[in-house]
Amino acid sequence: MRIMLKLMLDCDADAAWRALHSPRAIADLYGPLLDLSPKDAAGMPTRLESGADIPVRLTVGAAGGPRVAVGDQLIHVSEREVPDARGTVRILRDSGIPLTGPLAALDVWDHQMAVSPAPGDPARTLWRERLVIGGRAAPALWPVLWATWQWRGTRLRSLARTWAHDPEIAQGDAPEPATSPVP
Repeated sequence: MRIMLKLMLDCDADAAWRALHSPRAIADLYGPLLDLSPKDAAGMPTRLESGADIPVRLTVGAAGGPRVAVGDQLIHVSEREVPDARGTVRILRDSGIPLTGPLAALDVWDHQMAVSPAPGDPARTLWRERLVIGGRAAPALWPVLWATWQWRGTRLRSLARTWAHDPEIAQGDAPEPATSPVP
């Protein structure tokens, strides 16, 4: 079973690619209801690297209130680039697997996120996601995951504007050049 998203984001593809490698940016996509935190004492890496295996815990609860664990998951990161007529498509893949909780009933978890410059507007990003799930529990879990992915899409649109590395200064907002006193 598949869940897919295709969005235009208000950031460039480089900023989106950096965000895909940031555990904090990825965790923010599920916030504030669902939280992603490190499962072990090693903590969360500052950057997701290809080949990494990161055990995480998913918790749910209201901000500032008690949190309830809903499962542990192993994130396994790989990445690749695919040439396209409009440029390079960069793909980050999480082929890890849910370890505990309701999602552990799945036999297949394959989550791919692709970024490329938006057609006709390199200042924006074409973001595509595909989550493939399988197993006897997949039909029962699909509606919940579909709803979660719609939330992700909303959060992606909202957060992408904050991902710019060096935001451009709007005309009229530029600081005045520094002047030094004439001796």
